[in-house]
Order: sequence, then C-alpha cells, then structure tokens
Amino acid sequence: MIEVKNAVKRFDGFLALDRASITVPAGSVYGLVGPNGAGKSTMIRHLTGIYRQDEGEIRVGGEEVWENAALKSRIAVIPDDWYYFTQSNIRDMMRFYRGFYPRFSMERYEKLKAVFAIDERRPIRRLSKGMQKQAAFWLALSCMPDYLILDEPVDGLDPVMRRQVWSLVMGDVSQRGATVLVSSHNLRELEDVCDHVGIMDHGRVLLERSLAQLQDNMVKLQVVFQDGMTEVPAELPVLHASRIGRIHTLIMRMNAEEATARLATYSPLLADAVPLTLEEIFIYELGGADYAVKDIVL
Repeated sequence: MIEVKNAVKRFDGFLALDRASITVPAGSVYGLVGPNGAGKSTMIRHLTGIYRQDEGEIRVGGEEVWENAALKSRIAVIPDDWYYFTQSNIRDMMRFYRGFYPRFSMERYEKLKAVFAIDERRPIRRLSKGMQKQAAFWLALSCMPDYLILDEPVDGLDPVMRRQVWSLVMGDVSQRGATVLVSSHNLRELEDVCDHVGIMDHGRVLLERSLAQLQDNMVKLQVVFQDGMTEVPAELPVLHASRIGRIHTLIMRMNAEEATARLATYSPLLADAVPLTLEEIFIYELGGADYAVKDIVL
C-alpha cells in the first residue's frame, strides 16, 4: 500500500503540495490525474524519495521512503523524462540497474528482449523517443518491482506498443501483486487500466475513489421534455446543461437511478442515462463549465 497523509511541500514560498493525501491499495492500479501544475510530478518525486516533505507522512509498504535504500530497491520508476547516461546503451544501463535492484531478473531481461526488439548495444541517445521509452520499460520490469511508479508512461509509443506495455504491467499486477501508480493526461487510456483514481489541483487531492464509484456518483442524461418546455427546470441540481434542438444534455452529481427519478416528475418524452468518461468526470469535478473548452472569437 502507498499512503500519503497531509503532505506539504514548499519551494521558495510556493506551495506545491497543500496537505495532499492519497491511498493506493496494494495490488491495484491507481491513476493520478490533474491539470498541468497540479502537483502530480511533485507527488511522484516524494514517493520515490527524491524530495522530502516539509510536513505530513509518506509511506510505501508501511515504511518511510526518504533515505530508505532497501525500500527503494523494491520501487521502479519511469519518469516522463527518463534519465540514462549519455554514452550508455541498454546493456550498460542493465548492469547499472542490477547494482541497485537485488531482484533484477536476467531471465526476464532476456525474455523481454524479444518483446521490445531493440538493439541493446546501440547508444540510447540515438534511439527515438518511443524506443527510449520502451527501453525504460524493459529495464524497469526486469527489476521485478513490488511498486511501479509511472509518469506519462506511454507518451511516444505507437498504439501496438502501448497495448503491449500495458499488458506487461497488468500481468505484473495480476501475477505478482505489484502496486502501480500512474500519472497521465491520457484519461481514455487510464480508464481501461485503473482501479482507483485521484484528482489533484493546486497541490491538493480533490477526491479519490474507485473508478466504479466515480462513474456511479455522476451521470449524463439526454432528455427531451414535453412540448412547450424548452428550459431545464431551475430546481434540478444540474452541474452543466447543453442543448441541441429539443435534446438537452444534463450532467448531474448523482447516480442514474436517482437522476431518472428526479426527472420523472416532469414526464419527459425521453430520459436516457449515459455513462460519463473519466475525461468528462475530470472536467466537471474541476469546475464544470468554467473548466471546459471555451470558444473564443478571433
């Protein structure tokens, strides 16, 4: 389990983490999402022991991360900007990783060689961005980590390789009980792999729930009211409303059954509940129409 309780981090007076708290259940895939500057990368650097919090607690597997070499040997990380030695190739980096990860598996390294099909003796700096990201996964997964922390992990990968990488990660979760925290702006992809989601903004965690709970707590309805009724009744608790012709699209913070029952009072000709995507939940949890895309006349 990964636990962050009331973490605070300041940089020259700027509050990067403002009493942020998250709980990542063991053996789960947790998506950490938020707008640019929300504090996601700062959170990840605390979880990997790069930063030390000013206040609060940060524990992985019940242990403090800061200056805990034994615990760090069980955590593999793929940052957005993956670091490698300038003159190194993949095999050089493999030897480097083996020095820090006691459970590094050469057997797995050799098996993954066929999956990624990259010349391991070619200088990494001469590889494309996507191939460098593949190399990062090749090495990280060979470490046999208990905890895998990923920051924009599949950025630069083609669709086939994205599917391959997620298959490998999910295999570690199901077969070895690995715990995965992933930060990404690709919310459609997170929707396919995550069990739990935390939404950050301005250094705070606004909410965290299982994906099923998030989707059950907000609903999108397409509604056609009776003739003569063109406006949405003011007493309905609507987060956002739009209209095309006679069809109203309403976003409401409640489950589908409750929303349908509230609408039944007005005897609509049509009331169809549609599941929200994680991207839509993200937008409306961060401020609804005020956060949505705005039309600007040039």
